[in-house]
Amino acid sequence: MSHSHTPQTLIPLNSPEPDDTTQTQTPASNSDPTRIPTLLHVSFNQDSGCFAAATDHGFRIFNCDPFREIFRRDFGPGGGIGLVHMLFRCNILAFVGGGPDPRYPINKVMIWDDHQSRCIGELSFRSEVKGVRLRRDQIVVVLGHKIFVYNFSDLKVLHQIETIANPKGLCEVSHSGAMVLACPGLQKGQIRVEHYTSKRTKFIMAHDSRIACFALTQDGRLLATASSKGTLVRVFNTLDGSLLQEVRRGADRAEIYSLAFSQTAQWLAVSSDKGTVHVFNLKVDSGLLGNDRSRSTSESNPSSPKALSSLSFIKGVLPKYFSSEWSVAQFRLPEGLQHAVAFGHQKNTIVILGMDGSFYRCQFDSAAGGEMTQLEYYNFLKPEETF
Repeated sequence: MSHSHTPQTLIPLNSPEPDDTTQTQTPASNSDPTRIPTLLHVSFNQDSGCFAAATDHGFRIFNCDPFREIFRRDFGPGGGIGLVHMLFRCNILAFVGGGPDPRYPINKVMIWDDHQSRCIGELSFRSEVKGVRLRRDQIVVVLGHKIFVYNFSDLKVLHQIETIANPKGLCEVSHSGAMVLACPGLQKGQIRVEHYTSKRTKFIMAHDSRIACFALTQDGRLLATASSKGTLVRVFNTLDGSLLQEVRRGADRAEIYSLAFSQTAQWLAVSSDKGTVHVFNLKVDSGLLGNDRSRSTSESNPSSPKALSSLSFIKGVLPKYFSSEWSVAQFRLPEGLQHAVAFGHQKNTIVILGMDGSFYRCQFDSAAGGEMTQLEYYNFLKPEETF
């Protein structure tokens, strides 16, 4: 693993003067401004206030509220970016090449400083990079069967983790406080949680079938998981591995694309290929999270009666199907298309990004529930005049 590096300086990207942002928009001279690029990847930043879009010609950064493009880099033909991740709102981004004509090798993570408009470091691997996660102090790189954790300041390897086959590059890290990392374990349906400060590893048998998607709260204390069946979503305490709540997306199999906790962990949003985004009310008592409840039975079987009896909403007499909770609010989208979800910064709002370039902001009624109200829609791939 070779890497080159120059020290980074972190500068906020969206400075208030509009002149500064226009200066950074330097499309390549050979690019066609009317051409709609092919979207290869979208990702929210760590507080969901911005998102990055990777295309076959470069990348673009957008602000969510108010919705606007902050800047773009058009590398022209041969500028394919397969993965892009922001570090909060600063000038440092991580890229991996992608698409039919990648700008960088698919086995390298490039650390880009947009202030200098160049790569200031790179991490090379023997196989394709499947995922990247950034914290202010660490870079996490996900390969098909392995995860590497690097120190951001000097790009030294801190930790290596072996995982089960992980083609989607599943991995999540906490963004505030102590570093918590969740990734697939070595068994089907298992999640491994690393608590770096206390140097503890927790294995959670979350599902019987393979893990399709999971999410952590900002502080890493709660973990939401979905399996390849996609009918149930489970919420665990990462400190002791106990099952705290189980919610039901639907009765039929679905592919879960995205899970997101709200800032206070009161709500959980779920998107799937069924074209519906669901919002669930979480009844997790955050006071319990401080106590390390060692009586957890979820390691052996998350649906064992003992584990479920501690959940206040289970009445014990209903069949399993009725005992798991249904969503409070829903929003309908085109079926089969991949969407990423996050909670907006305004109360009870959801931001949804589609792989067709669609941006939705919706609001849900926390008391009445039901269908969400669409507040905004844009296609962020179309030329400027749309917003």
